[in-house]
Amino acid sequence: MERAVAIIPARGGSKGIPGKNIKPFLGKPLIAHSIEAARNAGSVSEVLVTSDDDGILEVAAQYGAIGVRRPGEISGDEASSESALLHAIETHDACRNADTIVFLQCTAPLTTSEEIDKVVEARHRLGADTAFSVVEVHAFLWRINPDGTGIGVNHDITRPRQRRQDRPEEFRETGAIYALRKDGFVQSGQRFFGKSVPVPLPGATEIDLDTPQDWLSLEAFAIASGRVVEQPIE
Repeated sequence: MERAVAIIPARGGSKGIPGKNIKPFLGKPLIAHSIEAARNAGSVSEVLVTSDDDGILEVAAQYGAIGVRRPGEISGDEASSESALLHAIETHDACRNADTIVFLQCTAPLTTSEEIDKVVEARHRLGADTAFSVVEVHAFLWRINPDGTGIGVNHDITRPRQRRQDRPEEFRETGAIYALRKDGFVQSGQRFFGKSVPVPLPGATEIDLDTPQDWLSLEAFAIASGRVVEQPIE
C-alpha cells in the first residue's frame, strides 16, 4: 500500500469543554486515543499532531506522535482544519513522500485502527481523491418555511410514511476519518475534491464532543457497550 501519514489537528482553545484535547477520557488524555489508533493502524507510517498549545504537544510526544507547532495566525476560532493540515504538510519532512494524508479528529476517541485502515484502503482500491467515514442514518429531515410550515427534505410528506427498510440508504458524515490524496489536497486546499467516496462504518459512534453532556454521554456509552480502549504503545 502507498505511504500514508496521519495528521491530528488539536488547538489549545476550547470554549465548550475547557482543555478538551488533553482532558482525561476513559483514563487517558482525549488526544491519546486518536494517536494510539493511528499508530496501530497498518496503513499509517507516521502520526503528526499540529497544535498551538505546549501542553497538547507535550502529551502528543508522550504517546509517540510527532509535534508540529502551529502558527498563531491559523490557530484562532476562525481557522480551518485544512489550514493546519496544509501547514503540517508544507513544514514537516514526514509528509514529503506521503501519498495519502489521513486527517483524524481527536474528538472521536472511539475511532479504531481497523476503521482507519478501512477508509485508507477504500481510497486506494476505488481510486478516490477523498475517502471519508460515514454511518447509516434513518432520520426524517425537515426544513421550516418562513411561515412556520415544514417541508420534508428526504421524504415526501404527501405520501404514506415509509418503513425504514423500504427507504433508500442514507449516510451521515462522521467527521472522524478522511483519507486524502496528498497532491490533490495541496492543490485544492479543501478536503473534498475530485472523486469522493463515502466509507460506511457500521460500528462507528455518532456523538460529537462539543459539550460536557456529550462527554458524559460518550464515556457512558463506551463503558456500557464494552468498547475496548487500545493500550498505549510502549
